[in-house]
Amino acid sequence: MSATPETGPEPELPVIKTRRFSVSLVWIVPIVAVLVGLSLVIHSKLQEGPTITLNFKTGAGLTANKTEVKYRSVVIGHVSSVELSDDQSSVNATVKLDKQAEGFTREDSLFWVVRPRIGAGGVSGIDTLLSGDYIGADIGQSNSRAKRFKGLENPPPITYGEPGKRFTLHTQDLGSLDIGSPVYYRKIPVGQVVAYALDADGKGVNIEVFIHAPNDAYVTENTRFWNASGIDVNVGANGIAVKTESLTTLLVGGIAFRAPDYSPNDTTAAEDKTYELFADQPSALAPPNGRAQYLSLRFDQAMRGLRVDAPVEFLGIEIGKVVSVNLDFDEAKRSFPINVGIVVYPQRMGQAHKKLLKALNHNPDDIAATAQIFSTFVDNGLRAQARNGNLLTGQLYIALDFFPKAPKVAFDLSARPIAIPTLPGSLEMLQEQLQAMLEKINKLPVERIASNLDDNLLVLRKGLAQFNSKTLPGVQTTLADVSKTLQSASSTLAEDSPQREKLNETLDELGRMSRSLRDLSDYLGRNPESLIRGRPNNAAPIDLQGPPRN
Repeated sequence: MSATPETGPEPELPVIKTRRFSVSLVWIVPIVAVLVGLSLVIHSKLQEGPTITLNFKTGAGLTANKTEVKYRSVVIGHVSSVELSDDQSSVNATVKLDKQAEGFTREDSLFWVVRPRIGAGGVSGIDTLLSGDYIGADIGQSNSRAKRFKGLENPPPITYGEPGKRFTLHTQDLGSLDIGSPVYYRKIPVGQVVAYALDADGKGVNIEVFIHAPNDAYVTENTRFWNASGIDVNVGANGIAVKTESLTTLLVGGIAFRAPDYSPNDTTAAEDKTYELFADQPSALAPPNGRAQYLSLRFDQAMRGLRVDAPVEFLGIEIGKVVSVNLDFDEAKRSFPINVGIVVYPQRMGQAHKKLLKALNHNPDDIAATAQIFSTFVDNGLRAQARNGNLLTGQLYIALDFFPKAPKVAFDLSARPIAIPTLPGSLEMLQEQLQAMLEKINKLPVERIASNLDDNLLVLRKGLAQFNSKTLPGVQTTLADVSKTLQSASSTLAEDSPQREKLNETLDELGRMSRSLRDLSDYLGRNPESLIRGRPNNAAPIDLQGPPRN
């Protein structure tokens, strides 16, 4: 250590000893455990799937930490909690999905509770009787994602991306059809009803059907669909025919489809094409109706037996039906006429309709031209008449026919719908003829005619009595004298001579004539009215060859 004269000796600095940091082996285990736990948490977070909320009307079959979510019978998640919604009108189920089930967060994904059900599509969910209810899922196709979904109350009829096509059928009412009702092609089930809804105006029903591939190729542009529910009973000349698609259609309804046998240049229909659903097979496979034409009729007689949907025939060909039957009041005549509305389809007339359009150069869409054509028909005797279609039931139908002798009537070209003049029904016309005949009979002087007949019969009886008492005995005496003369002449002739043989024949004829006169006299005495009425058909024959009287 050095020193200077001014300051003296320097002080010595303390020696600092450094020590290395060291961890005790006791802390190694907790640190490792923390690191492992962190890694597990991180791994769990990385492997954890999305959480979604499903809203159901009720919580039936849903249990927290127990109810599973399945797709194609594979578990893809589970319910973590079940609670009421904020407004307490439904139930919210929180579902934790697996990582690989992230695609089920697509906006159009479907979820429903699988439980035992019996419906139009059959029995489903039987396996849940042992395993318990679970949530079924079907992945969507949308690119958008969602966290909340509205749960379905019933399983969707088509799941798992089933290949096929959807078509829409339009009809007046749903009938016995329901979701799951089968669709048949040549009595083989190839699809089912998947949805239905009312039209926007509420005047019909749109039914959506799904046809599974490859049978969807049989739905073509000319295909006709009809309601195959129930039993079709047809009573004809060959007896009773009963038709039905299957026993299932009797219970849950069904739809059948087929193209007409003659369908040239037919092509496969595109998906979502709309068809009309007909009531039965005959109407479905009939020729197309074409444009409808509404007509009005007015009858002045009772129309008992005429119902809506009664046929309308033109010269015996059915071309339409009755759509309304309404009672009216005529203030001038103080009567109650019947207004009948009908719809006709001129295209059902076939070749006659085509030739008529060509000959008249007529446009069916021109109502004024149509009215002019009907005016010409009416001038030529076109009339509507209610006729009896069934003598047993008394049902009536409307016949459009030409009556050349019908009285002329004024035709209103401006009336809409077009009004066709009418004639009384065939039965009413027969009743009028019988009534007229009875009136003529009532006008006859029946009592005077009967009195004259009685007088004539009395005179006739007197004449017959005189004939029997005077004329007939004289004739018989004359015949007896002639017979004696002929017998004397016969005795003078040789036995083998031709003259004697002819003479014997003459004697026999005289004998028969005498007996005939006696029989005629006796019959007229017993039945003098036969001179006027004639001899009855069931009268006993007069024996003109009988033995002679003594």
